[in-house]
Amino acid sequence: MVFKKLLGALGVGGPSVDTVLEPGPALPGGLVTGEVRLRGGGSDVTVDRISLLLVARVETEGQDEEHEGTVVLERFTVGGGFRLAEEAEHTVPFTVTLPWETPITELHGQHLGPVLGIRTELEVAGARDKGDLDALAVGPLPAQEAILEAFGQLGYAFRSADLELGHIRGTGQQLPCYQEIEILPPAGHAHAVNEIEVTFIATPGGLEVVIEADKRAGLFSDGHDTVHRFTASHHAVPHTDWNAQVDAWLKEVIAGHEARATRPSGVEHHGDQHRSGPGTGAMVAGAAAGGAAAGGAAAGVAVGVVGGMVAAEVVDEIGDAFEEEGDEDAGGDDEG
Repeated sequence: MVFKKLLGALGVGGPSVDTVLEPGPALPGGLVTGEVRLRGGGSDVTVDRISLLLVARVETEGQDEEHEGTVVLERFTVGGGFRLAEEAEHTVPFTVTLPWETPITELHGQHLGPVLGIRTELEVAGARDKGDLDALAVGPLPAQEAILEAFGQLGYAFRSADLELGHIRGTGQQLPCYQEIEILPPAGHAHAVNEIEVTFIATPGGLEVVIEADKRAGLFSDGHDTVHRFTASHHAVPHTDWNAQVDAWLKEVIAGHEARATRPSGVEHHGDQHRSGPGTGAMVAGAAAGGAAAGGAAAGVAVGVVGGMVAAEVVDEIGDAFEEEGDEDAGGDDEG
């Protein structure tokens, strides 16, 4: 048990806090259970409110370079309105529900790159103090896992994953950031695209799957990208041939990508605008394709995209990834 003294707004000698999460990864839209353990300081205090903040490290694109900051994805009130006596101990159990769009941090136990945490905040006599910060592992929903497995079965390899501040226009995105999962194409498609970027926007009913094909500029050509949006139902997971479904999506994306590459210069196509970043905006093109293809089950969990994973650097201490506390309330703008 590691209590963290609250020495900031609540002053030296104030209470200390230790938040303990139930082990194992959570799921987007799923429950996180644990307890907040308090220990009184040098005097009696009234704890007005205990809040848990779901925080994430995000990247923001500037004109010349990328910056990292911390954004609050959700805030939960889990307790408060009680007296904490000097040196006394008090435990507050909690269960909170994660947003459906919560980013994925791991797949089959392997870290993907994004860093999420649960920050405990105590409010005493109108003053707030940040206490414990715990790493939060989030695994994929069955539909997300099936789609990623299908990429692997089709020869694509995981490259990296990160969180971008901003909104993808044309989608139902609610959080101030979105996750990009970068996947490298097999040799047969390397001439057409350098990489595929996949974003899942989950809802209670299913997924919006945003796929972007990226081709960087060559010696005699301009770089370009093409964005398409598809949909998949949670209920269709066990009844869908995901290899065939994802292959159909990719054929549409790559065909649109190649068509754009051969378009005469100066001809605009408004469906090919890049996904968002703060202040940049995005148009999301492509038709919605339901995940209702008949066929076999999703690829086995022991194969697929994991086989091509590049080992990600896992943060040893969660606090190291959240050093810039001043950025916690950052938010992304979506230009109209």
